[in-house]
Amino acid sequence: MTRSRAAVTVSIMLRFTKMNGAGNDFILIDNRAGDVHLDRTQVAHLCDRHRGIGADGILLLEKTANHADFRMRYFNADGGEAEMCGNGARCFARFANKVAGAQAKISFETPAGVISAQLVGNLVTLQMTEPTDLRLDLELDVEAAPRRPSWEQSATGASRLLQFINSGVPHVVIPVPRVDDVDVRREGSAIRYHKMFSPKGANVNFIEKRGPKKIAVRTYERGVEDETLACGTGIVASALIFAATQNTNGPIAVIARGGDELQVGFEKIGKQFRNVTLTGPAEFVFEGAIEV
Repeated sequence: MTRSRAAVTVSIMLRFTKMNGAGNDFILIDNRAGDVHLDRTQVAHLCDRHRGIGADGILLLEKTANHADFRMRYFNADGGEAEMCGNGARCFARFANKVAGAQAKISFETPAGVISAQLVGNLVTLQMTEPTDLRLDLELDVEAAPRRPSWEQSATGASRLLQFINSGVPHVVIPVPRVDDVDVRREGSAIRYHKMFSPKGANVNFIEKRGPKKIAVRTYERGVEDETLACGTGIVASALIFAATQNTNGPIAVIARGGDELQVGFEKIGKQFRNVTLTGPAEFVFEGAIEV
C-alpha cells in the first residue's frame, strides 16, 4: 500500500518599494538579511503588470563581499539576471539611502563591476564602468535573424548598418532619421536575437540627432522583450556611439521615450571613453507587501 503526501506550499509576505528612473520602473527589495530567494517564475510573476506588482525588473539590495558599500542584483522581467541596469542603479542608490542610511556618495558591486553614485535631490549621478568592445559600421542581415515570437516578420528584409558597444551590457545602436517612425518591437526583436550577438543577445537602440550634442533614443530591451520608456545603459551606449560617429565631446543630452532628459558625461581619448557618467531622476512611487 502506498501513501500519497500532498505538496506543501509555503507563502511569505514580501515587502517591496516601487520606483522608476525616467519611466523605467522597478521593484526594490531589501535583502541584506539574505532570506529572499526568488526563482525565475516568481520574478516574472512579480513583474507581471496584470497579475503581480508590475515592473521592468527587480533589484535586490544585499550585503557586499568586497570593499563596496552594497551589492546590487538585477533581474529582468523574464526572470533572468542581468549584469547591470543604469536606470535601476539610480533607483538602487536612492533606495539604499532611504532604507540602509547610505550616504550621498555610495558604491555598490554589480556583475559589470563596482558602480559609484552621488545623490543630489531626486537626481542621481552614476560613475559607470568603462565601456568595452566598441565596434563601428557593422553590416547585419536582418532577414537572417531568427524571429521571436515565431509569428513576427523581420523588419526590413535587408541589411542594416549598425554600431555596437558594451556599456555594462551589450548594446546595438542604429541612427535613424526619425525615432517616431521606427517599429521598435519588430525591428528590435529581429536584431536582438541575431546570431552575431548570441548566445545572450543584445539590447537595441534607435537614435535621432536633435542637435550638436543632443539625441532622442528608443530602446528594445532584452529580458523585457519589448520597448521600455528608458534604458540607462542604452542611453549611455547611444550617447557614446553618437560621440564616436559625430566626432564630438560630452556631455550629451539624451531624451528617453518617457520624455525625461538625461545627461551622459565622458572623456574621449581617440576611440576610448573614460570617466563615463549618467545623470537622471530616480523617484519613489509606492511601498507595499505581496504574498509570494
